[in-house]
Amino acid sequence: MANVIKTINENTTFAAYFQYMRLHRNLVFATIDSLHLIFNQNKKADKVLKQTLKRDKRWGSRDRSFIAETTYDIVRWKRLYAEIAEVKEPFDRSNLFRIFVVWATLRGIKLPDWPQFEGTPTRKIKGRFDELSKIRRVRESIPDWLDELGKEALGKRWELELKALNQLADVILRVNTLKTSVKDVQDALASENIETETIKGYPTALKLVERANVFTTKAFKDGWFEVQDASSQKVTQLLSPEPGMRIVDACAGAGGKSLHIATLMENKGQVIALDIYDNKLQELKRRARRNGIHNIETRLIESSKTIKKLLNKADKVLIDAPCTGLGVLKRNPDTKWKLKPDFVDEIVQTQKELLDSYSRMVKPGGELVYATCSILPAENEQQIKDFLTRDSGKEFTLLEEEIVSPHKSGFDGFYMALLKRND
Repeated sequence: MANVIKTINENTTFAAYFQYMRLHRNLVFATIDSLHLIFNQNKKADKVLKQTLKRDKRWGSRDRSFIAETTYDIVRWKRLYAEIAEVKEPFDRSNLFRIFVVWATLRGIKLPDWPQFEGTPTRKIKGRFDELSKIRRVRESIPDWLDELGKEALGKRWELELKALNQLADVILRVNTLKTSVKDVQDALASENIETETIKGYPTALKLVERANVFTTKAFKDGWFEVQDASSQKVTQLLSPEPGMRIVDACAGAGGKSLHIATLMENKGQVIALDIYDNKLQELKRRARRNGIHNIETRLIESSKTIKKLLNKADKVLIDAPCTGLGVLKRNPDTKWKLKPDFVDEIVQTQKELLDSYSRMVKPGGELVYATCSILPAENEQQIKDFLTRDSGKEFTLLEEEIVSPHKSGFDGFYMALLKRND
């Protein structure tokens, strides 16, 4: 029990503080409201919290952190807490309070004398925790089907990855070298009492020593850095952009990697950012302005014509493919509850189609990087192996591939492959 309790406590910023804290009704109720939207209405956790935290302007940083961290923590450990509380979905409000009681009891938090907390069975909660922690799928809080899939795909490695993916994600920054240096960002953040440290092997990355809201800092507003996990930064490093190239980011989204590519190109050349969602491309434009980047051109994929216009014209193409997201569960813990078994097969088929279509934009002699934030071989090394046997992939040679394991790296789980199109 002690080791599992330690794992759970390490996931919460205020683990030590919790033991002495006094629960405030409006913060607890805001947490319960957020959980209702996430669990019962299938809303995305990050979007729910973004709205919840706007509810009361009087809330300070610690109040907001309590709501966010507690909500994410309960989402992360939903199965374990629900089974201890002996409640099943859909959770009514009293069920959600029972789950909250489990969360609080396991952290030694004294519960106030509220009607919602009447008859809290503290000893029973700890006893059920001991009992249920012997079952991996409950202890690591994962759906049965996903546990079976992971075990079949990864063998003994699955348990190690599960444990790593239940840790709280570090906040990693990527310094915008078009505007500043790593040292200057460290100094600027230190002046606002935010301590950072460099990461070996990641030349422009900084890790926050303690979690903090970096988006309110002057350095962020001035475009000196972006928040981007180290594994994500490694994808662009593998692509090796150079000034003057024409590079296509084929699944750009809101453009974290597009911005990194443009930065490494020193604003020289052309980055063509493609996506099927216009709102994401609009967000990329906004971020590019803040970063002082002007060599990104966004193009909405409205039909196959968008791709045909770029056939054989790109020096390099990045396919940051849509995936199950199993490599970033520490960052998006609600993903494991929203995933369905059929989606895995569907996304593998989508990845196959994107590889066949988007690889044609690489000109002869050019390079392609395929990446996912998944740890499943079917989406990763097997996907590339199959691609190389199809007509669309026979012109390509695999130069390098890398599997970034969450339990080994401490960062997000990623796969990336570098391929070269034959002259």
